[in-house]
Amino acid sequence: MNMHFTSKADTLAELEGILKYACVLPQFSFTSGMWNKSCKDVDILWNNRPGWAKGSLIVRSSGQAEDSSKESLAGHYATVANVTTKSELKSAINTVYQSFLDDNPQNQIFIQPMLGNIFVSGVAFTRDPSNGSYYNIINYDDQSSDTDSVTSGTSNDLKIYYHSKDAPLPELNWLSQLLLLLKELEENFGNDALDIEFAVDQAGKLFLFQVRPLILQCDTQLSTVEHSNLLTEIENRYKSLSKPHPYLLGQKSVFGVMPDWNPAEIIGVRPRPLALSLYKELITDGTWAYQRDNYGYRNLRSFPLLISFAGLPYIDVRISFNSFIPGDLKDDLAERLVNHYLDRLLENPSMHDKVEFEILYSCYTLDLPQRIDELKSAGFKQDECDEIIESLKRLTNDIIHSDDGLWKKDIGKLDKLKDRQEVINTSSLAPIEKIYWLLEDCKRYGTLPFAGLARAGFIAVQLLKSLVRVGVLTAHEYECFMASLSTVSSDMQVELKNGKDQFLKKYGHLRPGTYDILSHRYDESPDMYFDWSHSSDSEQTDKSSKSFSLNLDAMNRLESMLKDHGINHSVLSLFYFIKGAIEGREYAKFVFTKSLSDALVLMKDMGKELGVNVDALSYVDINAIKKLYSSSDNAKETLMNSIEAGKHMYTKSCALTLPPLITCESEIRAFELPSNEPNYITMKSTQGSVVFEGCEKEELTGNILMIPSADPGYDWVFSQRIGGFITMYGGANSHMAIRAGELGIPAVIGAGEVLYRQWCMAESIEIDCANKQVHIFK
Repeated sequence: MNMHFTSKADTLAELEGILKYACVLPQFSFTSGMWNKSCKDVDILWNNRPGWAKGSLIVRSSGQAEDSSKESLAGHYATVANVTTKSELKSAINTVYQSFLDDNPQNQIFIQPMLGNIFVSGVAFTRDPSNGSYYNIINYDDQSSDTDSVTSGTSNDLKIYYHSKDAPLPELNWLSQLLLLLKELEENFGNDALDIEFAVDQAGKLFLFQVRPLILQCDTQLSTVEHSNLLTEIENRYKSLSKPHPYLLGQKSVFGVMPDWNPAEIIGVRPRPLALSLYKELITDGTWAYQRDNYGYRNLRSFPLLISFAGLPYIDVRISFNSFIPGDLKDDLAERLVNHYLDRLLENPSMHDKVEFEILYSCYTLDLPQRIDELKSAGFKQDECDEIIESLKRLTNDIIHSDDGLWKKDIGKLDKLKDRQEVINTSSLAPIEKIYWLLEDCKRYGTLPFAGLARAGFIAVQLLKSLVRVGVLTAHEYECFMASLSTVSSDMQVELKNGKDQFLKKYGHLRPGTYDILSHRYDESPDMYFDWSHSSDSEQTDKSSKSFSLNLDAMNRLESMLKDHGINHSVLSLFYFIKGAIEGREYAKFVFTKSLSDALVLMKDMGKELGVNVDALSYVDINAIKKLYSSSDNAKETLMNSIEAGKHMYTKSCALTLPPLITCESEIRAFELPSNEPNYITMKSTQGSVVFEGCEKEELTGNILMIPSADPGYDWVFSQRIGGFITMYGGANSHMAIRAGELGIPAVIGAGEVLYRQWCMAESIEIDCANKQVHIFK
């Protein structure tokens, strides 16, 4: 069958009674011209309504400009639900009639029975609207009785299911039936890019409310066969990496974007090849393991922590969990502990971004003897728990020791890096040699001590929190201590008032995307980041109301506890460590990022000399730069070959969507996204000031609009040339998401309260949809 799309009402009428996998509700339709001609007399309609129209009704629009092959105008016109009386019917018809913005007499209004006893409702795409890839994407709500909770953006329990078109059908009956319906509609219309609205009632019957062409602003460059083969390659690699390994503890592995050195936060879920290869080179290929081994954890040297699945970065969680086992723990006990950690993560996948807080025991804290009792319910004996405790205590004391703790040695290495940065930058070395040595020094004297200080900083925070849990500190005192810290971030706010030149001399190397050559440094685009006309107004945060101090009773209690627990610190030296480790972590990042940032500038300069623009350079693998240092190869040819390979890989990356935590092979082709992950619309990026509803219209142009919910009533904002928008609630298939996808406007839909509030407090932000990131500029 080769059907054609007409109007919404006529398309549904044509489908009524012929679908195998869904039911289309009966309807009565008429044109706006007919309604106008009848002097809007509802009596004829009411008195001659069919039997199915005796109950509650819904009055819907079917505009001639609606659901065309060029735009859907999703949510542009009114719908009125739960109509039960003649007067309500007339009012509802008039509401829909008045929502048509043109006078086309062929605009239709149609009436259907109001479906009740809803079990599930939602919307589905038969292609990924962000990149055109071959997924069925289903947004649904199985907690609300409203049929439009997903499309209106009001759902509080939105679920998003991805199903590669070559994946087997799921066991869930209604979901399986819906996927069969999508295939049936694709065949009926000869179109594999569709957008539908549906519902399932309590009896399990599937209803189709709407079907229209999906407007794709961009399409995948892969064929269906290439997409399927790519997933097969990932499945094969996953199976191989998940097998038992003679040098690893644990029977299998899982892979995540957030555990440990969380790549999703630092480089994004779809980094370009240069950012990905730099992150691997500086951190996850070897530096991370050297640091853990140096600090007394199990030796995982030669194991890369980050695995690239067709350019999508994932942490091998089994390797990560191995690396948090104390090096002196017996193998048999360590094996059971790693398997226990993996089992807990599989049982609680929502903990994937907080494994060190909720799953692992990676350091000693004052409440560890109580917390570790959880292991007994998993079959660990008391003497085994005691062995783990003592091992973690020895490791922690070596790291935090007041006289010769490992963290102090790492602090000292940073001064050496600063000296070497000056030497390299002022030397007569060729640009490629400067890049090479800036990165080599960065690894040895920058990211290696940074990794150590990051570990020490984590231990410091865990110790501080344990003081609250054992009653030495109150939650308020904890906040006061954290507010008393002096970090690079807090110093920046103070030093803004020292003037533009002096500020940029110190902070100019910073950029929001640390590893991204496309991200501007502060000193490259200072006015984009800062308002210098008000910089003199910058004041240091007033900490007088949150000064930190311990009373004598608390100090005595803590002194006694430190002795009882065998922690090699006095009260003062413990707080000195906690303060120094947290501040040191931030300082280390500030120092090592200068080496990286300077190397990226040199790469841009080199590219300019060779006629290679910065966008093209973002596809280079850093190994091509290392190759140029150690060979006489032609520089431009080497770079262009790497760029071509990088673009090919990035094409694959953009065609894929994988879950944030892969726990089994089947999840590579079909999975449900965690409910707390925002939906990023398009693959574009935009930067602008944060503006809110109620601002002057001229303020919207080019800026980021914050909207609490994805209400179709906000459609007017698209005429104001906004740069992008963020909603607190909503889903990838809500009306606002559809419009954003059609118009190519970067948007974040359904950020959730925490992120939404955080971003609202910023003055300027960047939305990076491809990497699923939002950067706060100021």
